[in-house]
Amino acid sequence: MVGGPFTDGRLTGHVLLTGGTGFVGQAVLERLLVSHPDTTVSVLVRARGTQSGADRLAKLLRKPVFKPWRDRVGADEAARIYAARVHAVEGALGAVPPLPADIDVVIHSASTVSFDPPIDEAFATNVGGATSVYEALLAAGADPHVVHVSTCYVGGIRKGVLPEARLAHEVDWRAEALAAARARERVELRSREPAVLRTLMADARTRVGKEGPQAVARATEEARVEWVKRRLVQAGRSRAESLGWTDVYTLTKAFAERAAEDLWAGAGHRLSIVRPSVIESALAHPFPGWIDGFKVADPLIIAFGRGQLPDFPGVPDSVLDVVPVDYVVNAILAAAAAPPAPAEPRYVHVASGATNPLPFHRMYQNVRDYFTANPIPDTGRGAVRVPTWQFPGDRRVERALKGAEVRADLGDRVLDRLPSTSRSREWQRRLDRRRGDLAVMRSLSELYRAYVGTELIFDDTVARSLHAALPLQRQESEGFDVTRIGWEDYLQRVHFPAVTSLMRVFSRGGTEAAPPAPQAPLPERSDVLAVFDLEGTVVDSNVVEQYLWVRGAGFGGWTVLGEVAAITAALPRYLAAERRDRGEFVRAFLRRYAGLPADRLQRIVRGGYADRLLGATRPEAVARIQAHRAAGHRTVLVTGSIGTLTEPIAGLFDEVVASAMHEADGVLTGYLARPPLVDEARAAWLTQYAARNGFDLAASYGYGDSHADLPWLGLLGRPTAVNPDARLAKEAQRRRWAIAAWRERGVARAAVEGVGPRIPAS
Repeated sequence: MVGGPFTDGRLTGHVLLTGGTGFVGQAVLERLLVSHPDTTVSVLVRARGTQSGADRLAKLLRKPVFKPWRDRVGADEAARIYAARVHAVEGALGAVPPLPADIDVVIHSASTVSFDPPIDEAFATNVGGATSVYEALLAAGADPHVVHVSTCYVGGIRKGVLPEARLAHEVDWRAEALAAARARERVELRSREPAVLRTLMADARTRVGKEGPQAVARATEEARVEWVKRRLVQAGRSRAESLGWTDVYTLTKAFAERAAEDLWAGAGHRLSIVRPSVIESALAHPFPGWIDGFKVADPLIIAFGRGQLPDFPGVPDSVLDVVPVDYVVNAILAAAAAPPAPAEPRYVHVASGATNPLPFHRMYQNVRDYFTANPIPDTGRGAVRVPTWQFPGDRRVERALKGAEVRADLGDRVLDRLPSTSRSREWQRRLDRRRGDLAVMRSLSELYRAYVGTELIFDDTVARSLHAALPLQRQESEGFDVTRIGWEDYLQRVHFPAVTSLMRVFSRGGTEAAPPAPQAPLPERSDVLAVFDLEGTVVDSNVVEQYLWVRGAGFGGWTVLGEVAAITAALPRYLAAERRDRGEFVRAFLRRYAGLPADRLQRIVRGGYADRLLGATRPEAVARIQAHRAAGHRTVLVTGSIGTLTEPIAGLFDEVVASAMHEADGVLTGYLARPPLVDEARAAWLTQYAARNGFDLAASYGYGDSHADLPWLGLLGRPTAVNPDARLAKEAQRRRWAIAAWRERGVARAAVEGVGPRIPAS
């Protein structure tokens, strides 16, 4: 049964709630428990992972929204009431189970929370979800009063006053829903066309080719999936704009209204459509500032406080229509308790713009004042200085944004080609931060431009009459008179503190990662590996320099000049091979050893070559290797180069795994005896090696310098990027790996000598 405005306006009977785990749904459920004691509530809730819908609903009682009520009645009593009055209906919007026929009120608040989802997802949730609910109600033979929660912004792109009435459009929502459902199939097919795949593969090879073919394949598929998503998002945005709506969210919410009108009110049932504007934190109930995650306006607020929005394409005198969530909930329940006549839908705008407007420039000034008085900490720099907006207009903001994006792309390409140093890594960190800021500005500009530039005012005559119909004693605590909101007090004292309390930066003291702690003593274990790359990690050299050392030590300095000239001439070919595939480069370059007698190479290595290699060995590497051996870890040197060339330092390690050259009659042919252990091949070897010998990769250590080392470093629980190239440094920072800056050269002879010769394993 449902009461009316001639009583105290309280609900009784059986309420079905959708979206109960969402922001508005949680608040509706809490208010039903607290203020409408003669109701029982069935909540449509889907399973998630291993959690059933009933389990999810039971855990909802722990949420902050219920805390004041739990504290007031006691935890045990709250749990008893909750179990007696709240029940789960296991299902989802697209798969609503059979519903009981005794439902008195339905509050349908479930919808997508994204403004810009792929077109098929937006239609499936907002339109398909609504139709599923109404079809299930019709099948059950129920006749409840349905309160369909929509949004004020279903009015689309227009100016003037939007009345509380049926939307004036003739778009066939069923045809649009069918087209949207088929959009993914079309885009998925196109994403698999050869031309698209070739482009994606070429880009993947450029980015991750050195990591190996499987890395290229994974990157290509990830790019294809992202390609599909981007096009489906753009399809939604374009279709919405072509029909006169701001985005696919408001488009599908408008079509969901039409579905409710056609399927439910059109069948002779009672329907109220409640349209809130921008819903933000609670003004008073359940407590001032209650909010469940960032909401519509909050990303703009936070981005401004972080200094990420130097300007914005908003119209300063436009109205930013904001309403506290407790006002929205009070209006929903007031509408539910006062049903309209059958087949005559009622429309209710819960908005502030008509009677208590908040101009965008006033909101901006409030945000600026707040973050000036309460700046966000900026680790190492004091505090973020908030910008001063000039409101230059869409076109100037877009030009400035495009220019900044072009400069950031250019900086990225330059840094990719620079040697990795502590300075270049700091430049990369700053550039990544800048690119992140630009991405935030681009996203927010595109998503919110219509909302902060709208000249639409939402009439709230029906809402005000609903509020006035409440008993006077309840208007104070359960009313929704927006003229009582003092914007400066609400924003400065309630909302901004609530939003910033959600930010990690305020609770943990900074936005940047803390500086690395000093290396802890290594745990003593015998089932742990410490795997070291050679070139660029243990020694400050590469296969080219090692070859020139061999030529200089074995054939005299004059031959080196000729070799340098020959290598320089072949450099473009070598660089191209290195960019494509590390193994291809190793094979190509080691061909230069063709014709060299194997025993002569041995003598050269034990002679002048050893001096050069020892001189290039990094002292920090030697110290780390010795620390691992002292802890009982098995130390392994792995290189794609020739094993013979590692002999001067082989004694540092328990094992050396390297390439071997093919010989014919004691002479090197220039070919490898087997494929080199680089990139993914090294990862495959490491996995097998650990499995066969009982080593724990999750507890093991790895040291590498190139993004070609990513496949095998990623297998280890404690990877370290040593003087990493730009791409490895970027990935190491993203994954929060240790980054070590070891000196380029050092006198390591004393540390290396005396450990005894060790024959490299091939």
